[in-house]
Amino acid sequence: MFTFLKEVLTDVCYIWRDEMRQVVKDEGVLIFFILVPLAYPLLYSWIYNNEVVREVPVVVVDDSHTAMSRKFLRMCDASPDISIAHFAADMDEAKQLVSRHKAYAIYYIPSDFQERLLRMEQSVISVYCDMGLMLTYKAAYQTTVLVSQEMNSEIQIRISGHYTAQEERIQARPLDYDSVPLFSPGGGYGSFILPGVLILILQQTLVLGIGLSAGTARESNRFKDLVPVQKHYHGMFRIVGGKSLCYFMVYAVMGTWLTVVVPRMFHFPCLAHPTDLLAIMFPYLLACIFFGITVSCLVRYRENVMLLMVFVSVPLLFLSGVSWPQSGIPGVWQGISWLFPSTFGVRAYVRMNSMGATLSDTLVEYHALWIQAFIYFLVACLVYRYQIIQARRHANERLLYMKHRRAAMQEAQG
Repeated sequence: MFTFLKEVLTDVCYIWRDEMRQVVKDEGVLIFFILVPLAYPLLYSWIYNNEVVREVPVVVVDDSHTAMSRKFLRMCDASPDISIAHFAADMDEAKQLVSRHKAYAIYYIPSDFQERLLRMEQSVISVYCDMGLMLTYKAAYQTTVLVSQEMNSEIQIRISGHYTAQEERIQARPLDYDSVPLFSPGGGYGSFILPGVLILILQQTLVLGIGLSAGTARESNRFKDLVPVQKHYHGMFRIVGGKSLCYFMVYAVMGTWLTVVVPRMFHFPCLAHPTDLLAIMFPYLLACIFFGITVSCLVRYRENVMLLMVFVSVPLLFLSGVSWPQSGIPGVWQGISWLFPSTFGVRAYVRMNSMGATLSDTLVEYHALWIQAFIYFLVACLVYRYQIIQARRHANERLLYMKHRRAAMQEAQG
């Protein structure tokens, strides 16, 4: 028994050493294993570091030119979200400014704006937003809504006839509310989407690196990268174990960088308890590694895995339920999303790190990741077994061909 365990450990260490050597020697694999996980999170986080858009330029068409219209515009311009950048003579000039991206919204105040208000009639301010960018639309539209509500309150207080401040407050807001944004106190885009992107980067770079390494092995016909020559078919467990150990050692560091260091550098929500986070990341890394090994067995050339994984990156982000509600995803697509470790990894990490969930709150994702790790481990072993059989068959055929050719050459010379 001791001899058997020693032999297994020796084989695993041999494959780990050989795979680590190939990773260090391959520049493409190093880029995806080291450079991309280090650089991409910093780039994305710096881009979205402001969290929300401020001072969105808008253009105004003021046909009223009254004290009330000027007050409305002053209040809008004083808000942090928009900036009145232009005044246009008519709607045609305003549309041209928007089409040239000099402004992202048009505020149109009709000529009878103040007149209708003084007659106790309802007046309307039209807001035309560029819907090409969600964040600018939100800033321009919500600013007008908030300013109009504030002016409505002032008008109600003025005509109410009450004499105390309490009565005026009740008249202006009979039913008040407190807005408490959950899990993203600043309402920022970075805190909302970046945690899920960080987990997706772990999976995508890991699969890309493993696929590049496997594609290189096939292009150079290095079957020794699959199995030591002297081993039998039961060595497939040692192959997967040795390779997985290599990838896990690299991504234990990269995973810590992505899930612990980067969120704290850019002040994203970090509510996960260290032990709960470790409990989720361990099966997630294993599932990604075995999934990457399985996918790499389908890669014939280095470029194939890049085309495949880059193509599915955006769909996987939507299917994770972060940028699009999980309840709004059709059942068929939810079933497809269960094939990818990122689906459960993103959900568990976001709930832990952004929402303060514990491991007991994410048991569904936790168990799903362990199931994926087990299934993909078995699939990777079976695929390697098939490749070993194919490699040995081709090697035997090649050896037999060389023997026949050598015999024929000897007969021809004799």
